[in-house]
Amino acid sequence: MATQRADSDAAHRIRAVFADAGCTGWLHARRCDDSADEITVRGTERVVTASVYKLPLVLAFCRAVDEGRIDPAARLTVDPAECTTGPTGLAALHDPVTLSRRDLATSMMTVSDNAAADVLLGELGIGALHALLDELGLTATRIVGGTADLHRALIRDTDTHSTAEAFAALADLDEAWSVSAYDPAFTSATTPEETTRLLRAVWAGAVLSPGQTAFVQSVMRKQVWPHRIAAAFPHRGVAVAGKTGTIGTIRNEAAVVEFPGEHPVAVAVFTRAARAEPVLPAVDAAIAEAARIAVTALRRPLPEPEFWPPLR
Repeated sequence: MATQRADSDAAHRIRAVFADAGCTGWLHARRCDDSADEITVRGTERVVTASVYKLPLVLAFCRAVDEGRIDPAARLTVDPAECTTGPTGLAALHDPVTLSRRDLATSMMTVSDNAAADVLLGELGIGALHALLDELGLTATRIVGGTADLHRALIRDTDTHSTAEAFAALADLDEAWSVSAYDPAFTSATTPEETTRLLRAVWAGAVLSPGQTAFVQSVMRKQVWPHRIAAAFPHRGVAVAGKTGTIGTIRNEAAVVEFPGEHPVAVAVFTRAARAEPVLPAVDAAIAEAARIAVTALRRPLPEPEFWPPLR
């Protein structure tokens, strides 16, 4: 009963955090162990993934590596002029670049490289993602396409002529857009609960080989964005392995928080802001604070190792 009260109190505080930030929020958190302990705020409702879809994409890529269908060290040459647009990664370059598929996956996860993600999705095929999600029983998670597909939908929905024009329209405070990119019925979607279930399975080594599991954990720990969940845990020795997602009023992050000597905690926070500014520090801070409350409520030490007396 005490644990239930603590969980209820944490959920109540998290709802207040979202309300104060002027956003709608969804959250789920669980330890990466065998317990059923969880913190949830609308955690089973479907939400827009935005770039969090790159998490199942990197897992599908690593599964293909495990199965010998893709050579991660094989090199590709990519021309930025022909890439999916984006503020980071390959799209920010000027000249053709040659790199391995594994480095494409690294760029996709560490700086949310849209172009790298679409190159890998084109190689894998979206069926590989669907097969993986079906195998893992994630029935509420659906990936309908990559970032280029999303950009085409935005251009259509805003009646503009380019991605830049579409994003400018979304940021217009005098307009209230209802675009498919904001509706989980029409775009890539998941639930916070399924997202933390997926993260727990990855950290348990139940999705990939040990080598590919270590690769995914490593690249997620190297994500460069410090303004959401990582901002809640600026402590020496604490690792935050995360993946952000942002489009218009949508701001998300899913992560595993690793304290030394404790069970890791998976937390997924999805938000939709009431305002359309391209930068909303209050919502980013709310994601951090909501994650901090949930993770703090779930922290538990690892069991002490058992030492047996030596045989005589």
